[in-house]
Amino acid sequence: QVQLVESGGGLVQAGGSLRLSCAASRSIPNYAMGWYRQAPGKERELVAVITSRGNTNYADSVKGRFTVSRDNAKNTVYLQMNSLKPEDTAVYYCNARFATLERWGQGALVTVSL
Repeated sequence: QVQLVESGGGLVQAGGSLRLSCAASRSIPNYAMGWYRQAPGKERELVAVITSRGNTNYADSVKGRFTVSRDNAKNTVYLQMNSLKPEDTAVYYCNARFATLERWGQGALVTVSL
């Protein structure tokens, strides 16, 4: 089974940028890959998804600021986050999905300060 490890989280000031990476333990070209986030006291929500064909979809709250991409040769998915806002503060989770298979990473904390 594929295992996912996120990296790149941290503390950034509002207006700044971060790039999250999600490294998979095996080849993922057939997987739909997603980024989700969960803020304190809130439910987990979808941030962005990229299909096996490279099609992307974003939550309205991040459109125009976040970009999801994948490098299948490196078994890695990225989330470039620009113009960060305090309300983007959350634990960000990587998700891999193929048919009935679904795997989650352990999460990466992103904190955006004023």
